[in-house]
Amino acid sequence: MFTRRQALGATAVGAGVLGLGIATIERRARFRSGIPNPVLWTHEGRKVRFFDDLVKGKVVAINMMYAKCEGICPRMTTNLVQVQRELGDLLGRDVFMYSITLEPAQDTPEVLARYVERHPVQPRWPFLTGAPDDIEAIRKSLGFYDPDPDVDADKKQHTGMVRIGNERLDRWTMSPALGRPSLIAMAILHVRGVPVG
Repeated sequence: MFTRRQALGATAVGAGVLGLGIATIERRARFRSGIPNPVLWTHEGRKVRFFDDLVKGKVVAINMMYAKCEGICPRMTTNLVQVQRELGDLLGRDVFMYSITLEPAQDTPEVLARYVERHPVQPRWPFLTGAPDDIEAIRKSLGFYDPDPDVDADKKQHTGMVRIGNERLDRWTMSPALGRPSLIAMAILHVRGVPVG
């Protein structure tokens, strides 16, 4: 059964198809000053700064998930693996994919590493964890929240979207994480605009 968020995501897929296959809801959101820069840890145990190391000057595709999710998360990851394949050599060079846990207290780097092993995730796609308050700040800054506090507090109804952005050009959009992989890749390439050096 679809949650309200999943139904909205499916609607957005339809809108994307009508818009030549890319998310046409692009908007100019002034994220630069609002993206936090806490220390996070990758599933490989590497320490990174969210803005400075992962987002600044880059084209990014970011989703939120958690390892024990039995609903949308495994399907999103599987679908995004296809996006990773669509991007090919661009990934890790011109485009960067990140998955951030919604359950940082449980999802240590070791837990996330086991999650990655269970899915056909290729290198150059870090799964990230950190302090709960820092993850919450990132989640809110990227728009991964529901205005209804009761819905927002229910992890089972977390958004099934991918935040896609080009920080250098300040171009941002969202795409349903369960949309056709080729359409998600097109949205990423659209936001990319020109090669990022």
